[in-house]
Amino acid sequence: MALTRAIAVALALTFTSLGTAHGQTPSAPTTAPTAHPAAPADVSSIDAILRSLYDVISGPAGQARNWDRFQSLFYEGARLIPATPPIDGPPRARVLSVDDYISRTSGAFAKQGFYEREIARRVDQFGSIVQVFSTYESRHAADDAKPFARGINSIQLYFDGTRYFVITVFWDAERSNNPLPAKYLDQTSAGK
Repeated sequence: MALTRAIAVALALTFTSLGTAHGQTPSAPTTAPTAHPAAPADVSSIDAILRSLYDVISGPAGQARNWDRFQSLFYEGARLIPATPPIDGPPRARVLSVDDYISRTSGAFAKQGFYEREIARRVDQFGSIVQVFSTYESRHAADDAKPFARGINSIQLYFDGTRYFVITVFWDAERSNNPLPAKYLDQTSAGK
């Protein structure tokens, strides 16, 4: 225990001195500039940014998504990472930039409707970092009786004192050998 604490203190001092060596003070703001300013209502709270994230990717076939709004939700260098199971092996993580995600989904959204909504949520927060397990359902039409997919978006957020940013969205879909556990289906925990 004492050794673990000593290592943690040494790492903290190392990172603090590295920042100082590069002209930064430990309290210097690190918010990256963005070419896509966010609407304050989209990023003012955890509920707001998650609602905006699901809203901006949802819509009927052929409807152009507001990609400027989508980009405004993310911190510079953010990543979107599907854990995709290939036919012949274990899941693989595919790391995408925000622009990669836009390129990858635009064609599919042009051909088929896509509506994703959060049905349950678990949140852990410490200081300026937030980890959200957001259980989702996906439909091709907003009024489809049943979703064609469900899964969990593991979303990491950063709060800079003024607004929230998405740092990472890492997701996996439900499959017959990967069912959603009941603890991630508690609908009372989803932000509405």
